[in-house]
This record gives sequence, C-alpha cells and structure tokens, in this order.
Amino acid sequence: MNTVPDKMDENTEQNADTCSGDHSERKSHHSDKVKNSLISRLNRIEGQVRGIKGLIEKDTYCDDVLNQIASVQSALNGVGKLLLEHHMKSCVVQRIQEGDQEVLTELMTTMNKLIK
Repeated sequence: MNTVPDKMDENTEQNADTCSGDHSERKSHHSDKVKNSLISRLNRIEGQVRGIKGLIEKDTYCDDVLNQIASVQSALNGVGKLLLEHHMKSCVVQRIQEGDQEVLTELMTTMNKLIK
C-alpha cells in the first residue's frame, strides 16, 4: 500500500479552506465576526423585504414603498461592499500571491455586476 499522500487529495483538502481551487471547491474563510456581521445585516434586510411585501398587500402609497425599496437596495450595497472588501483583502491577495492572475479578471467581472 502506498503511504505517500496523494497530491490531489492534499490539494483538495487545502483548497477546501481557502479561496483557491476551481469554482466547485472554493470557499471563503471569513472570521466569525465578519460572518456574523454579514448574517445580521442580511437578516435585517430579509425583514425589510417582508415589510415591503406587507406594504404592497396593504395598498400603501407607492412613494412610501419606493422609499423602502431604496433603503433595502442601500443595505444590500452595504453588504456587498463589506464582502468585497474582505474578498479583496483575503481571497484575491492570496490567489495573486499563488500566481493566479485570472482572479483579476474574475474580480473585474464581479465588480462590474455590483456597480450596474
């Protein structure tokens, strides 16, 4: 039996905890503080969206509903900015240090989607 670890298994285990690897294996590695902050913000946004649904069901004046929608969009932008900041400081930096220049194309594509 071969006692030398299989290089592929070793890489798969390593990639499961980092941002490198192919799309199906990549995972983020946010601190618990960052993860909890993101989840808390998303929970509030989820409540806001339910509130908007309720406003529409109650035939609330359109301008009031639109203002609430703008508030949700702003809150989602805040989550996106926070996530992007941490992505750039960890995943992107790590992949560049590993010699993966493709991450820059991926980042630009993502940023273009966020600023539409």
